[in-house]
Amino acid sequence: MGTMACKGSAVLAIALAGIATVHAQYPSKSIRFIVPFAAGSGSDTVARFVQPQLSAALGQQVVIDNRPGAAGNLGAEIAAQAPADGYTMMLGISAHSISMTLYRKPGYDLVRDFTPVTLLATGSFTFATHPSLPAKSVKEFIAFAKKRPGEINVATAGATIRLAAKMLESMAGIRMTEVNYKGTPQAITAVISGEASAGFPATSAVIPHVRAGKLRALAVTTPKRSSMAPDVPTMSEAGVTGYDVTTWYGLLVPAGTPREIVARLHDAAVSAMAHPAVKQRFSKTDLEPTTTTPEQFGAYIRGEIAKWAKVIRESGIQVD
Repeated sequence: MGTMACKGSAVLAIALAGIATVHAQYPSKSIRFIVPFAAGSGSDTVARFVQPQLSAALGQQVVIDNRPGAAGNLGAEIAAQAPADGYTMMLGISAHSISMTLYRKPGYDLVRDFTPVTLLATGSFTFATHPSLPAKSVKEFIAFAKKRPGEINVATAGATIRLAAKMLESMAGIRMTEVNYKGTPQAITAVISGEASAGFPATSAVIPHVRAGKLRALAVTTPKRSSMAPDVPTMSEAGVTGYDVTTWYGLLVPAGTPREIVARLHDAAVSAMAHPAVKQRFSKTDLEPTTTTPEQFGAYIRGEIAKWAKVIRESGIQVD
């Protein structure tokens, strides 16, 4: 019995040593970086900001694989089914946390099927109105809207912006009429033309029109003010306490990826985000570079899922 135990221990030790060697050699080949949106999209831009320095930090080529479709769900489903060996990672975005409740069958579970690595960046939307609207602050807008339930058209484009409007309605006790557009440019044009009275475009897209006097910025949707619009208050500062609609981007790997590999990817991502070239790229956008521990990112994702689940249930919006 003693001899068999010794042999078993020896075999286990050899196996563990082999695993440790494999992990120590990681990565030994290129890594696929799934981006669940098309080339040229905001998500793709974030991935390409980070890719060169991420490749340098890992010592292997990081290859971007654009897999657009179903509001980011197609790419996430592909990533969730990939081997948990560290050679597939995905750019997770805020839309994925919304999809967990918005879609009856998104094709993946953001918590169960993925291991978080780190948050990469966050960004804001701006609650903007047509200049002719007699409301120069969020409080004035709410007062105006309460006297005209359903009469104010709000331009939306995509799930996040639709839910940003629903969140404001719920928290402020107002009712607006949603007009959904194909994309942000069309939604902005609608507010500029007066076809809609208000909207929630990405801050980077709306600020040039605000500076030109074509739109009025009432508040940004994030807990902190935007570096691109430091004079515009947050929704909380403007009177809607606790309002938070943040667009975020982060690094995820398939669930079951060894902790040593997750740690290696985390360190490489943090190093990449700290690189001057990456900081320079982000400085030209509204996005704030933000890194976290895997545990912090996991807690953040769970909080986002819970927040949007509440808004979606209250709004009654759901997609098959």
